[in-house]
Amino acid sequence: MAVYDTLGTTYARTRRPDTRIAARIHAALGDAEDVINVGAGPGSYEPASPRTLLAVEPSRTMLAQRPPGSAPAVCAVAERLPLRDNAADAVMALLTVHHWTDLAAGLAELRRVARRRVVVLTWDQQVFREHFWLVRDYLPQAAAYDDTRAVPTERLAALLGGARLETVPVPHDCTDGFGAAYWRRPHAYLDPEVRAGISMLAQTGDDALAPGLAALTDDLATGRWHARYADLLTRDTADIGYRLLVTDL
Repeated sequence: MAVYDTLGTTYARTRRPDTRIAARIHAALGDAEDVINVGAGPGSYEPASPRTLLAVEPSRTMLAQRPPGSAPAVCAVAERLPLRDNAADAVMALLTVHHWTDLAAGLAELRRVARRRVVVLTWDQQVFREHFWLVRDYLPQAAAYDDTRAVPTERLAALLGGARLETVPVPHDCTDGFGAAYWRRPHAYLDPEVRAGISMLAQTGDDALAPGLAALTDDLATGRWHARYADLLTRDTADIGYRLLVTDL
């Protein structure tokens, strides 16, 4: 996760929490009175303090971007949480499990410190590959990179001891610039600062992405993109594979 000491530098500008996605996450947390956020980054989607007892994040760059008034935070990894058993009603881990070095150990830790519920936000790579025009038609190198780290939702559910899956649609004007956030705003992917905050693009690297980005630039300039994906321009939300897994203990 030391990689986020580099990748995380733009998060405060490009990864602002989206209120509609926040509502889905907070609904999944239910009536939990206290929450621990694992892989917390700058604190997006945390319930307001004091409901969030602790944020756990291995990157000091990310911790430094937590706003004033955020919950207490500790620099640590998911695989070794510095917490007692049953430390909080709920534990959440949002768009982070694909970065962990030992998935099974990290999920076991979530179950250990949660009394009632575990909430994980991830994505279904098969849906993502098939439904997201950027990686399907322009940047297959990024899809290939994600293939090496994406965790099948079935495996996550099994390691969590069972989970219900909830679809998280992405709004067309999503304020949180994660991978598919700009599905209806293609020009955003030409912005180096936006790409720097999306790990699949930043870690694939601009050299590998250059041919696809050049093709996208040309298609936007000529109007081919808008003609090819005209149906997207009428949609308010899209299912691009993002999923909440909710486990009751």
